[in-house]
Amino acid sequence: MTPDPGPPRSKARFGVAGLDDVLAGGLAPGRVYLLEGNPGTGKTTIALQFLQEGAARGERGLYVTLSESEAELRDGAASHGWSLRPEISVFELVPPESLLDADQQQSLLYSSDLELGETTRLVFEAVERNRPSRVVLDSLSEIRLLAQSSLRYRRQILAMKHYFARHGATVLMLDDLTTDAQDKTVHSVAHGVIRLEELAPSYGAERRRLRVIKYRGQAYRGGFHDFAIETGGVRVFPRLVAAEHRVAFTRSRQGSGIVELDQILGGGVERGSSTLLLGPAGSGKSLLTLQFIAATVARGEKAALFVFDEEVGLLTDRAKAMGLDLAAMRNAGGLLLEQVDAAELSPGEFAHRVRHSVNSAGIRTVVIDSLNGYQAAMPDERDLILHIHELLQYLNRQGTTTFLPIAQHGLVGDMKAPVDVTYLADTVVLLRYFEAVGRVRRAISVIKKRGGAHEDTIREFRIDGRGITIGAPLDSFQGVLRGVPVYIGTSGPLLDDLPA
Repeated sequence: MTPDPGPPRSKARFGVAGLDDVLAGGLAPGRVYLLEGNPGTGKTTIALQFLQEGAARGERGLYVTLSESEAELRDGAASHGWSLRPEISVFELVPPESLLDADQQQSLLYSSDLELGETTRLVFEAVERNRPSRVVLDSLSEIRLLAQSSLRYRRQILAMKHYFARHGATVLMLDDLTTDAQDKTVHSVAHGVIRLEELAPSYGAERRRLRVIKYRGQAYRGGFHDFAIETGGVRVFPRLVAAEHRVAFTRSRQGSGIVELDQILGGGVERGSSTLLLGPAGSGKSLLTLQFIAATVARGEKAALFVFDEEVGLLTDRAKAMGLDLAAMRNAGGLLLEQVDAAELSPGEFAHRVRHSVNSAGIRTVVIDSLNGYQAAMPDERDLILHIHELLQYLNRQGTTTFLPIAQHGLVGDMKAPVDVTYLADTVVLLRYFEAVGRVRRAISVIKKRGGAHEDTIREFRIDGRGITIGAPLDSFQGVLRGVPVYIGTSGPLLDDLPA
């Protein structure tokens, strides 16, 4: 008769922010897992967090180190502000003195035979003494060197796996990939495999990401997930999957506070939609988005502005000169204003920031200024489109209205955007410079709106100390969007002709 295994044990959580989400709750207990990555990718930090989380749950932990001294390990923990809990034991495995003494070395047997067996015996003895629920073995590179052959290495790993299985311990084996990065021996033996990677861009801080390569009998969040090593441990930013997030909301229209602008937009933009503002530098894209932020705050809702391209202090001063007091909105709690450094922030971390602001602060309008700065965080255009697609879909399904300014190359004539994402946006607003009556002027038009009808006219608009002024349709001009219009009539006055 088969004995009753008892109730299933709960998963062994890592205690690493975001990683348990990727692993659908953590690791299945009583199994052997592989955490691999080049030196400096954060394996030791994650392993320590794994043991600290177990200790917080009353589980004993054992850290077996073959490549790092106990003092170095504790110093590394201290750098994150940790003091290893008393439930965690550190076993520093060093070769026996006889193996370091040249006079006592064996001449008839390979020294590796003795060292590998001795190493394994010492590890097992440490497990017998401590009876841990969680074990970290750091690192497999040392065991691979001692084994000297793939067959002996595989047999040794299998023997250790069966030993740990009898004790019911959850084991995390670390591999720094310094001896043979192509060796997949442990991949077939381990219950799950997590790989850490570090990328070095041509400019800016290094980027780190992880991927779950294997997890037997368990669904997990696939693909690459950005992560960062910070004081206090590793933080993982799970890849955003918009389909997993949806809330019920009413698709009402949101106005800008400017009657003429709302008329062009067919009454405003729909809640839970995205608006792309295309135009050359200085054409007024940012100011138009600020107008929608001011209208959101005036309705008693919250807005968020993520600034890539401009220093926040300068933007605040410039907006105040136009009658928009961003500092007052922020101080009143209506506006979340963040400066984003594209060289220091990974795309995954930025998406996490946006998601956190929407979830925790109830943000209803998000402005990412600009898409050019967002692109600088990920030079690969294909990846940019995928990131933007998921982020916009997520925000739309949360009932959050999004505005994305994007600067086009050039000032007049034929202009192109650095990346074409117009098909992703629900509304596209086009801004242009044009020349008329000896002056450089601005024009605005809406070329796409999925949520309903909109004006197909082209209007002049002006930016001054009073803010934005939008004139009547430019019926007397043809070729405004090309930048050099032709005068064809007498109707449709320019803003110069209107009373101040």
